[in-house]
Amino acid sequence: MKFVGLVLRNLWRSKLRTGLTILSTTVALFLFVMLRTLVTSLDASVDVADASRLVVRRSTSLIFPLPLSYKDRLAAVEGVTGVTWMNWFGAVYPADERGFFAQFAVDHETFFDLYPELLLTPEELAAFKNERTACIVGEKLARRYNWKPGTDVTLRGTIYPGDWTFTIRGIYRARTPEVDATTMYFQWKGFDERMAAEDQGGQVGVYVIRLADANQSAQTAQRIDALFANSSAETRTETEKAFQLGFVTMMGNVRGAVRILCIFVLSGFLLVAINTMMMAARERTREIAVLKTLGFPDALILKLVLAESSLLGLLGGLIGCFGGAFVLGGLSASGNAMFATFVVRADTVWIGILIALGMGLVSGLIPAIGAARLRVVDALRQA
Repeated sequence: MKFVGLVLRNLWRSKLRTGLTILSTTVALFLFVMLRTLVTSLDASVDVADASRLVVRRSTSLIFPLPLSYKDRLAAVEGVTGVTWMNWFGAVYPADERGFFAQFAVDHETFFDLYPELLLTPEELAAFKNERTACIVGEKLARRYNWKPGTDVTLRGTIYPGDWTFTIRGIYRARTPEVDATTMYFQWKGFDERMAAEDQGGQVGVYVIRLADANQSAQTAQRIDALFANSSAETRTETEKAFQLGFVTMMGNVRGAVRILCIFVLSGFLLVAINTMMMAARERTREIAVLKTLGFPDALILKLVLAESSLLGLLGGLIGCFGGAFVLGGLSASGNAMFATFVVRADTVWIGILIALGMGLVSGLIPAIGAARLRVVDALRQA
């Protein structure tokens, strides 16, 4: 208890300095949690991709559609056990024009069969299938706008002009936290009927196919692309993971930039902590000399200083990491996060705490060695 008492007494000797040091550590680790969560969120859509699903799109560009007639030929390809399709809608919600959420027109009969990670009750699915203007929304999206089943939602089209009104018939839940729960899905059939009136019907944005054997994805992709080679709408088939990764890479090397930013943030904290501990050790030169005179060995003096710096780092790390997890977790639950899959992972919190503890040890190492090596005569002379 004497050792712990000495550490705590020294720690709270200068309450303002200790408080500011803990605060700087807290801010640094909060930023670390936020930045690392940004990286893991970017990777989440790729990580949760189903290896048994392939995405078929136009070979020239994603913005060009494919004919609906391809669906039967895709279903007949060896190894294919399911086919569905969807169109990106890209409309604006007039009640919150700056608030973005994805919308897709999907085949109501097959889409949710191929995406079992989107959980619906049988009643919700039946209601969605039985109404042309029905839609399904994610639980986070519904929470953001306080939507309930039966709510009418009107969107203003951008790619497809005009006002489009849909009635919510179900709210899907995500099987795991990494699955997007901020998307709206509505019936492709009703969408196509309206587009057909403008001579733009029968067009599919992308097809999604399910394979019996995920290990045959490369061979199946080659067979599909060969099937439509030299046609007016050639295809490019890739795994769902590769398809999602294409969107992530469009943002550039964000992950590399974030990691560099993390290094700068933590390095700044380390320099501040080292300076603080050196000042604290310098102020206690006389006390260190007295302790040595009383018989405290050099090793114990070193442990006292290291324990103090480690405790400072640990306190700031605990507050910063768990505080960051709480704040960002609340933001994610509200549906207002910067990414649909913005989830703080447990390993991010524990890595942050270990970093804080390690930096506390490093920041105290120089002053601890200096205090341990300090000669009593030199200490009394300096004091």
